[in-house]
Amino acid sequence: MDGILDDPGWQFTEVASQFHQFFPYDSSLANAQTEIRLTYDEHFIYLGAKMFNNGPRKYVTPSLRRDYRGEANDGISVVLDTFKDRTNAFVFGVNPFGVQREGLVVNGGVIGKEDFTLNWDNKWYSATKIYDDFWIAEMAIPFKTIRFKENLSSWNINFYRVDSEHAERSTWSPIPRNFDIVNLTFNKELIWDKPLEKPGSNVSVIPYVAGNSQRNFEKGTPAESKMQLGGDAKIGIGPAINLDLTVNPDFSQVEVDEQVTNLDRFEIFFPERRQFFLENADLFANFGMEGTRPFFSRRIGVARDSSTGQNIQNPIYGGVRLSGKINNNTRIGFLNMQAGEDEKINLPSTNYTVATVQQKVFARSNIGVILINKQAFQDSIGGSFTRKPENYSRVAGLDYNHYSKDNRWTGKAFYHHSFDETKRDSTFAYGGFINFNTLKWNVNMLTRSVGSHYNPEVGFVKRINIRELASTTYRNLYPDHGIVQNHGPGFEFDMLGNDTYGFLDWDYNLLYRIRFKSTALFNFRLRREYTYLFTPFDPSGTGGLVLDPNTSYKNYLIIATFTSNARKRFFVDLTTRSGGYYNGNRINFIGIFTYRYQPWGFTSLNFSYNHIRLPAPYNDSDLILIGPRFDFTFSRKVYWTTFVQYNSQINNLNINSRFQWRFKPVSDLFIVYTDNYFAESFEHGNLFYIGQPKSRAVVLKLTYWLNL
Repeated sequence: MDGILDDPGWQFTEVASQFHQFFPYDSSLANAQTEIRLTYDEHFIYLGAKMFNNGPRKYVTPSLRRDYRGEANDGISVVLDTFKDRTNAFVFGVNPFGVQREGLVVNGGVIGKEDFTLNWDNKWYSATKIYDDFWIAEMAIPFKTIRFKENLSSWNINFYRVDSEHAERSTWSPIPRNFDIVNLTFNKELIWDKPLEKPGSNVSVIPYVAGNSQRNFEKGTPAESKMQLGGDAKIGIGPAINLDLTVNPDFSQVEVDEQVTNLDRFEIFFPERRQFFLENADLFANFGMEGTRPFFSRRIGVARDSSTGQNIQNPIYGGVRLSGKINNNTRIGFLNMQAGEDEKINLPSTNYTVATVQQKVFARSNIGVILINKQAFQDSIGGSFTRKPENYSRVAGLDYNHYSKDNRWTGKAFYHHSFDETKRDSTFAYGGFINFNTLKWNVNMLTRSVGSHYNPEVGFVKRINIRELASTTYRNLYPDHGIVQNHGPGFEFDMLGNDTYGFLDWDYNLLYRIRFKSTALFNFRLRREYTYLFTPFDPSGTGGLVLDPNTSYKNYLIIATFTSNARKRFFVDLTTRSGGYYNGNRINFIGIFTYRYQPWGFTSLNFSYNHIRLPAPYNDSDLILIGPRFDFTFSRKVYWTTFVQYNSQINNLNINSRFQWRFKPVSDLFIVYTDNYFAESFEHGNLFYIGQPKSRAVVLKLTYWLNL
C-alpha cells in the first residue's frame, strides 16, 4: 500500500471509468475523470483509484482528522451494498492527504445526511500519493471488517468523488441530482468470479484502562481519584451478524454536546455519540419519527434526580448487542444493558432490553417490530429480587417503511403502545409521512397522533396529547447558466391540537431556497404562527414573570439561513429567527465562523444571541452563548481539540480539552480535561467575567484494538 499502481495485481484488472457528474449538473460526464480498479485475495478486497485533474492544483481538507465530511473536500469513496438489498451499505473513503473515513448507509440513503453516519469505526488500510496532474489512492478492506452473505455471487457497488477545484461531485453509476449521492437505488452490480466464502473467525477485543480525578467545588468536597478497567468485544457470528459485548463501559472521551440557548417549552434532543450504540443503530433508533421515538439510547446511563430535576450520570455495568442479517430479507437486533444503582436518589440497578426484527417486503420496503422493556428486578435498593417490580416501562411497536423501486415515493407508517404499572388509557402513538421526490418537485406530508398518557421512558417524545398535520412543498428550478445550481419557491404548514384545547400551535410559511454552484446555500421563509399556552411559561428564559396558561399569541417572523462556500479558508454558517415573540419581539442570530489552517485544522466561533423585549412587567433579556473551538491535527494520528462554551442563560463557562493519539489503527490514548465555572455578566454591556469554579475533571484513557 504505497499509492503507486505498479503492482502486478493491478495490471490485469478491469477499469471502471466514465464517471458522470452529479453536482452541479447530472447530464454530462465529469470534468475531472476517475479510474477505479478492483481485485481481491482471501483476506482483502483491494481498490486502486486514479483521480485526474485539469492541470496542477491544490487540494482541500478541513484537517487531518479521520472521518472528514462535507462538500469542502477532495476524496474518493466506495459504497458497498453487500446484501444487494439497496437498503444498507458500507462506505470507505480516503482523501489526497491519506485521511480515512468509514461509515454506514441505512434506509437506502434516501434522506441523505440522516441516513449516512461516520460514527462507525473499524480496521482497514490505505495509502495515497499526489502527482502533478492526478492523485492515486489504494485501499485494502478486510472481508472481516464488513458483513456479507456467504456464497453470494454478486454485490451492488458505486464509487463517488468530490473535487474541490470545480465544486464537482461525480459518480460511476449515474445518480439524479435531486437525490443524495449515497442513494443506493442506482448502484451497479459487482460480480465475483466465484461466490465468496466465510472469511474465517472474526473476533476483536478492545480493552481500556482509565484513570480520572475530579472535584466538585460547589459541594466543597475534596478531589476524588479512581481507576477503571473495562472493554468491548466484537464477535462475528457468521459473516453477517455481529455480537458486541461491553463490560464497565467508559465514555469519558466522547466529545461534549454543543450547548443551546433553551427557549423551548419542551425537552431538547441531543444525538447519540457513544460508539457502542452506533453500529446498526437504525435497527433500534429509527422506529417512529423525529420527535416521537420509542427508543433513544441516551436514556441508558442517565438517571433523573427527582429532588432537583437534574439529569445525572448513571454507570453501566455491562451489556450485549446482537445485530445483523440472518438472510437477505431479514435483519435482527437485540440489546441488553444493565445500569448501576445510585443510593443518593434511591435508584436500584436497572435493566434495559430492546428486541427488533425488520423484514424486507416488495422491492425495497420493510416491516419492523420493536419490543422495549425497562425495569429493575428490585423495587428499591436493598430490596429482594422480584420478577414483578412495582415500576416498569414497556413499549411494543410496528413500523412500515416504504421505498419505491424508482425512489420517487418514500414514507413510513407506525403504531406504538406503551405499558407501565399505572395501566392508564391513551398510551399510544401512531402516524407517518409520505415523500414525493422528482427533479421538479419535492412534496412531504406528515401526520401523527400521540396519546395523553403515552410514556416510553427509554424513548424521546417531545409532546404528548397531540394530533398533528404538516406538509412542505418545493418547486425546483435549474438554470442553464449562471452561479445558481437550483432554486425555487415553496409552501409549508404545520398544525397541532387536541380535544381539550383545540389548536395548540399552527404556522404557515412562504419559502424560497437557493443552492449555488459554489456549494453555498440560502434558505428564507416568512412565517405566520400561532401559539397556545396550556401551562405557565417564561418567554425571557431568565426565570422571570411567566405568561398565564390558557393564553394565545399570533406573530409574524422571518427565518433565514446562509451557508457560504466552505471550500474557502474562511466560511460562515448563519441563521436568524426574528420577529414577533409571544407578547413581545425577539431578534435572534445564530452562527459559526470558521477559519481553516490547511491541512492542520481549524478555529471556529459558535455564537447565539437572543435580544428579547417584552412589555412590563415581564423581563427583557439578552441571552448570549459563545463557543470558540480550536481543532488541530498535528498528523493523521495526533489530534487536539479545545471547546470553550460560555452560556449567559445558566451563568456557566465550560472548557473541554481533548488530546488523542491514535498509536495504532483504532487504538488510542486520550487525555481529557473539563472545567466548569460560574460566569457572571457585568452590570453594563454583554461582557462577562469568570467567577468561582463549579467542577473540574481530568481523564487519562488508553484503548487497544486486538484482533484474535
